[in-house]
Amino acid sequence: MEHKKTFNVMELKTAKGDLTIEGPISAKQLEEMEFHEDLTSFRPPHQQHKALIEIAGLPEGRIIAARDHNTIVGYVTYLYPDPLERWSHGKMENLIELGAIEVIPKYRGSSVGKNLLKVSMMDDAMEDYIIITTEYYWHWDLKGTGLNVWEYRKVMEKMMNAGGLVWYATDDPEISSHPANCLMARIGSRIDADSIQQFDKLRFMNRFMY
Repeated sequence: MEHKKTFNVMELKTAKGDLTIEGPISAKQLEEMEFHEDLTSFRPPHQQHKALIEIAGLPEGRIIAARDHNTIVGYVTYLYPDPLERWSHGKMENLIELGAIEVIPKYRGSSVGKNLLKVSMMDDAMEDYIIITTEYYWHWDLKGTGLNVWEYRKVMEKMMNAGGLVWYATDDPEISSHPANCLMARIGSRIDADSIQQFDKLRFMNRFMY
């Protein structure tokens, strides 16, 4: 499968300052940008910056970033699912995962996350993919936001909806381990029936065990 990438950009005015939201951006562009020290949700900032550069270099990899001048203050990643996860078992070329989305505390509540997703979907090539995201409550910044699990889940769902991702049922054990966890997906307009059927099989791999 050819992974076409068309660059899009938008300016976002917030109460804390104006941001540029753009992508997919290249590994070279990412190397030349600063990475904000408050981007710590997944790993130390310098390590996460390096991980984003690696993802941007993958054929299917996409990084959409929000930047304040030359400093990245938010990002969303898209790439093939981890080989250890069930979502990679079907070896579907047209299934990619929204792997991470993060915005520094200063800009939370300014619709940065929603607009990262909106810019992502401006690329027509996204209609050729099934895009999934797996939401686990233990990744959420409950302490920093002061929200409880259900309030945070509502915020996450609303944000994902802005990119066209909606809730899907699954029997994945990790997702099923807590009712706040969920699978969300966006099925592109050019996805064929066979791919949808394959995706359904991945969602319910344990149905014959009962």
